[in-house]
Amino acid sequence: MSLSTARVSLQVLLLAFITFTVSGAQQMTVTLDKATTVNISSSDKRCTVCKVTAGRRQCGQSLLLKDTTSVSLLFDCSGPQDVFKIEIVRNIDCTTTWCNGHIIQTDSSYVLLNFKRTFTWNLKASALTSVKIDFTKTGLRQIHPSEICPDRHTYTLQVPHTTGSVTIGKFCRGGLISNAQILNHGSFSLEVPAGQKLQNGQFDVSVGEDIKSFAKITLTFPKGISSSELLSPNYPDSFPDDSVMQWYFQVPDKHKTSVQFLNLTQPHCLKNKTTVEYHSKGRLALVQSLTDPQPDQNWGNVSLTLRNCEMDRRKSGSPRLSVNLKVSSSSTSLPVLCKVDMSEAEGLTLYIDKLRPASECKMKVNSEMKEKIAVTSNSDLSFEDCSPQDIQVTATRVIVCKELKECPQTPVPLLVPVLPSCLPAPLTSATWTFRPPQQGTVELASPNGPLRQSLPGLPCNDSILIKLTEGNGSTIGDFCPQGAIEKIQIHANMSVTVSSMDSKAVRMSYKHVLNASFKGKIPERYIITVAAKKDTPVLLATPGWPVGMKGYSTVSWIVSVPPNMEAHLMFANLTQPKCSNQHTDISVQRIGQPALDYSRREDEEAESELNVSSSFYLNMSNCRVERGRFNVITKITLQVPKNKTMLIIILSVVAAVLVVSIIVGVACAVIKKKKKMNPQTSIYNPNGTNVLPGNRGFPKTGTDNESPVYATIDETLIYTHLLKEDTEFSIYRKFDTSQPATDSEKPLISKDTGADDMEVGVYRPFQAPPLPDRPRSRPLVDNEIYQAANESEEAHSVNLGPRLDPEGGN
Repeated sequence: MSLSTARVSLQVLLLAFITFTVSGAQQMTVTLDKATTVNISSSDKRCTVCKVTAGRRQCGQSLLLKDTTSVSLLFDCSGPQDVFKIEIVRNIDCTTTWCNGHIIQTDSSYVLLNFKRTFTWNLKASALTSVKIDFTKTGLRQIHPSEICPDRHTYTLQVPHTTGSVTIGKFCRGGLISNAQILNHGSFSLEVPAGQKLQNGQFDVSVGEDIKSFAKITLTFPKGISSSELLSPNYPDSFPDDSVMQWYFQVPDKHKTSVQFLNLTQPHCLKNKTTVEYHSKGRLALVQSLTDPQPDQNWGNVSLTLRNCEMDRRKSGSPRLSVNLKVSSSSTSLPVLCKVDMSEAEGLTLYIDKLRPASECKMKVNSEMKEKIAVTSNSDLSFEDCSPQDIQVTATRVIVCKELKECPQTPVPLLVPVLPSCLPAPLTSATWTFRPPQQGTVELASPNGPLRQSLPGLPCNDSILIKLTEGNGSTIGDFCPQGAIEKIQIHANMSVTVSSMDSKAVRMSYKHVLNASFKGKIPERYIITVAAKKDTPVLLATPGWPVGMKGYSTVSWIVSVPPNMEAHLMFANLTQPKCSNQHTDISVQRIGQPALDYSRREDEEAESELNVSSSFYLNMSNCRVERGRFNVITKITLQVPKNKTMLIIILSVVAAVLVVSIIVGVACAVIKKKKKMNPQTSIYNPNGTNVLPGNRGFPKTGTDNESPVYATIDETLIYTHLLKEDTEFSIYRKFDTSQPATDSEKPLISKDTGADDMEVGVYRPFQAPPLPDRPRSRPLVDNEIYQAANESEEAHSVNLGPRLDPEGGN
């Protein structure tokens, strides 16, 4: 009986043995499945196995049967089941979407009970994916290498490695392991001792997820109290160098997990460190050394990652990495004690709020029941029947100073606190509120590098989100790391809120988010300093995007442009309002230049693009809006000026001509020198004229031209007419070589000789000069919150006379 070829995922093998004994030897006929390979091997040299084909024998200590349906075997010794073992191999291949088979255990021949059998399934995934084996129906538990399973069915999971095969672990039926994933390829095998009947069963095989370790084991815990032991790969031998192993723990609602190391061997590391990492959805990643106390109250599902270092193998017997750990799960129905210390959290207050009044969650502070908890120092908390959906955890700090001299004189670090894992929910956000004096400004800068705005087409999708708002709650803008904005100055009461992109937790890698400083009054409501970079466009949106700028508010961007570059500005998503008082204004002014390069109001036709040849101010101001809104997104791209490009081409051509002329001149000089060095001898001329020593070459005839011979060539006399043609750039001038050059004739050299040495596209902090008094259609208006009580908006109005309504204004 054999498998049908139309059913790919059917049983591994069906063997039929016809056995009889001849003179102490045993002979049998084996029928194989076409998709199966059988390896018969022995370690006893006194006993061999022979393949009998047409009366001819092929004998040896091992025999490989492949691509055959029926074969006769002869064992030339009695009791071959005591020395031979049989391995039955089947291959399962997976694409990016499906696999061509499953792991099916079948054994219909009772004769096989006499042999030790190993069933092996070779698993292979497509590139960058993994193979997943599902054990949900039976569950597996990991055992020590020397341990024997109760049913004597031992499973082994292995993966290849540069140092050889790595054993992920050995397993028995009946445990908490629900699935296993291996990266790229590996093998899963079942070992059955001689005389043990194979239990029928099936493990489904499917395409796994994109994992970063060579294996990932998932454990699913039931309700109540349960635990399981796990071993590092190759245990008790060494875990491979620079390798990663991952376990994932799934627990029911309102359950927690704890991890305990039962046995640990630490290696001596040459590079990196051995670490254990705890990851859970919406929480901070906890990275610890293996010798640190492991967390005993992880809420919800948790992923544990074990990372090895490059171990020191210079001495034989040096310790290697091996870990035996115990994972436990329990219900949170019992009170969970949690100690929280906010005394070193830079003045932050931690708020824990119960979101659902009908929830069974019970929160206590010093044994007193609370619906809301505020933690400012060291506090003892307890939680009972609380899940992450029941509570919200936030942190806030308010910094107020009425006079500038009373404000902090050094930058205030905005640090996201690292909270203990015993809290039922992660930190959702951290907010700092600043209330500067009337003449004060809040300045924000990132210690991790420039920021960028979160805008359509450029979202912050890989890091934290920094949200800036004014005191009344209106949005200034959303920002995230890795951009071109060096600092932001705000002349108003404002708040900074830090959260992660999934709005559930702040990542630990951005613990120090910003530095905040108090400065004196600035001439605008917002000033943003930008360092443009080559090959990286910068998008700048007006404050309040997309709602629109506040009425009468102003903003200036100070944009630095590297030497030998120019900025290309494009105004996109431009919307203009209908103004009831004054006008909107968009202007561009190069730093150090009194005149504006560009200026437009809402009632004027605006150009969408322009080029600016050096560092500049980009200024915008809003009017009193009657209808609509004032919004602009400015895209800034650096490029090489066109005139400089042409200059480079011309200089290259001239340089090439000069090089060629020098080569020609040198060649002529060499030829003449050789002529001088030639020995003078008599030459016979059949025409009757003899050339005698001492004469200068051949005698001349009347047809010979008297051409001059030059010892040297003055290239400037030859090519000066080419240089004079370049009058557009005025680079070359005609000099009288007999007279010294006057000061006016000397080439212009910048006093700042270091400017030309700056690298294009390399970030350098830009120290901008104070903003100039730029033309406005009205006097600059201070913040509305600082206006005198008896001063109204009409006091600032100016009679503009007739004006054109913007498009769509009616």
